Amino acid sequence: MWESLLKLFKIPDLKKRVIFTFLMLVVYRVGAHIPVPGIDPKALANVFSQGGLLSFLDMFAGGALSRFSILALGIMPYINASIIIQLLTSVVPKLEELAKSGEEGRDKIAQYTRWGTILLAVVQGFGITVWLENMGVVFTPGLPYRITVILTLTAGSMFLMWLGELVSDFGIGNGISLIIFAGIVARIIPQMVSTISLIRVGEINPILFLLTLAIGVLIIAFVVEFQEAQRRIPVQYAKRVVGRRMYGGQSTHIPIRVIQGGVIPIIFASSILLFPATLAQFFQGSTFMKSVADALSPNSPLYLTIYAALIIFFTFFYTAVTFNPMELADNMKKYGGFIPGIRPGRPTVEYLDRSLSRITLWGSLFLMVIAIIPDLLVKLTHVTTFYFGGTGILIMVGVAIETVRQVEAQLLMRHYEGFIKK
Repeated sequence: MWESLLKLFKIPDLKKRVIFTFLMLVVYRVGAHIPVPGIDPKALANVFSQGGLLSFLDMFAGGALSRFSILALGIMPYINASIIIQLLTSVVPKLEELAKSGEEGRDKIAQYTRWGTILLAVVQGFGITVWLENMGVVFTPGLPYRITVILTLTAGSMFLMWLGELVSDFGIGNGISLIIFAGIVARIIPQMVSTISLIRVGEINPILFLLTLAIGVLIIAFVVEFQEAQRRIPVQYAKRVVGRRMYGGQSTHIPIRVIQGGVIPIIFASSILLFPATLAQFFQGSTFMKSVADALSPNSPLYLTIYAALIIFFTFFYTAVTFNPMELADNMKKYGGFIPGIRPGRPTVEYLDRSLSRITLWGSLFLMVIAIIPDLLVKLTHVTTFYFGGTGILIMVGVAIETVRQVEAQLLMRHYEGFIKK
């Protein structure tokens, strides 16, 4: 692997792409430390120490939200807009037609996603600004300050989106994911330093911390295995003669991934479940909202139970939206393909649907375990300074694997030996 890594820097074009990607990530991390003026940093730190939805969003912002920097919203508005557009594409015929109309249609959908990002950034910026004013974090609250902060946060979110597109076009690719990856990794080093300092003063048991690290490594190993796991359904194409040429006759397969929805079900479940606790901050005088927030506080039995159920539900929901067995069966029948032992048409749809349901069940259970184990680990070991949940682990592993694949493809295109040994 090290030889392949050295070869990476011997290719001028690839070397420029790697350096460009690194510089863009440095720009992102510098921007994450430029604060928005008018905020009391001590009061802000106390607010984020209580947890809630903002702490969850702060993971995607790489700590920029807890500092309330100009990049406080991070890339989250773009992610939400992309998910919404993707879901709408499956249910709105016009968007579905655009998605199938080639490069022009995809550019149109990308434009809709950018406009959706602006809208969501404005809404999120307004909500966060009003919330911080209610918490007494802002020095000079008022309409002028709100407008200034909303414009700043929206511009910062759009800048990050543009930065990610630059990395995708002129870097090693996968720009948006690399920005999220860099933000999560940037949080690990301060957490490690804070934990070691507490171990020295005797506030944290070093054995429990080592146990936490060991379990974290095992979780990452399992995530790597399940991230790549898939069931391959064999497909045989019949021979057919068109003119003087014979087509078909080859065998292929349909890959059904175990984690079909990736990290999206966990994001949906976390956002919905943490929303009541965050909403309670807007209605601090309401006894009902306070009781709901207390019942759904993180690490409580009710929280973990509903969290697990929501992850399973959204895994099936997102898979059903993005994977259409009927459309797949129709395409196979159209081009003369069939699954050995299964008749084309309705039997193929039922077989694909049954196989997808079984695979999705195991994938949803795996996502549930990965999402809950870090919370249970914190409850058992009481090590709260070093923590990144199942969402962070899945994102880190997924982005790392995808980045290695892209670099691998670049090396193989230039007739160099890749990273992955066959």
